[in-house]
Amino acid sequence: MLLCGIDEAGRGPVIGPMVMAGVVIDEKDHQKLHDLGARDSKLLTPLQRERLFKTITETALRYKIIILEPKDIDAAVDGKGINLNWFEANHAAEIINDLAPGKVILDCPSPNIAAFSAYIKERLKWPAQVDLVCAHHADRDHPVVGAASILAKVTRDEHIERIKKKIGVDFGSGYPADPKTSEFLKKNWDKYPEIFRHSWASYHRVAGTNKTKGQKGLKDF
Repeated sequence: MLLCGIDEAGRGPVIGPMVMAGVVIDEKDHQKLHDLGARDSKLLTPLQRERLFKTITETALRYKIIILEPKDIDAAVDGKGINLNWFEANHAAEIINDLAPGKVILDCPSPNIAAFSAYIKERLKWPAQVDLVCAHHADRDHPVVGAASILAKVTRDEHIERIKKKIGVDFGSGYPADPKTSEFLKKNWDKYPEIFRHSWASYHRVAGTNKTKGQKGLKDF
């Protein structure tokens, strides 16, 4: 059976894209991914992630990476009125439909696993043919999901470095809690509008728009 792992990187930052990735292997090769060192990207160094990125893309039967720019996130959250979990579920369904695996293990961002699973199932082309497993900490517990998290993390990090090089400023990680990012946001929210997620509460605070829709409720499904 073809097994697919799906994960994301960059849900929370106010700067840069969120990246989602899906990796497909033959289920019998799951142990092989484990032996190669595929696991939650947060447990790996940048160098380890980069090396594993190459190995995973060469080992996988197929894979898909989706780069969701700030404007895409803003259009969904502010424009279509959906929260980030729905947004992620929509693109998880896109990955599943494109890669057509028999079984999927997905790192679930929602506390309501049943509702999240049902939402994705409704958007699959062939729901009866897909064994969908949504679980918390799937990137930690399943190597194929860890592999997807590595592809997503390396891709996001590359995009962040390209943004820094383009504007000539090191703004840190891009997360609102990062002091370097917070200071950069305060001083440059109107200078580089294309790199920020305007729907985020942290952006609205410095822009003075008094809207909190972007981040309040993002974890509510």
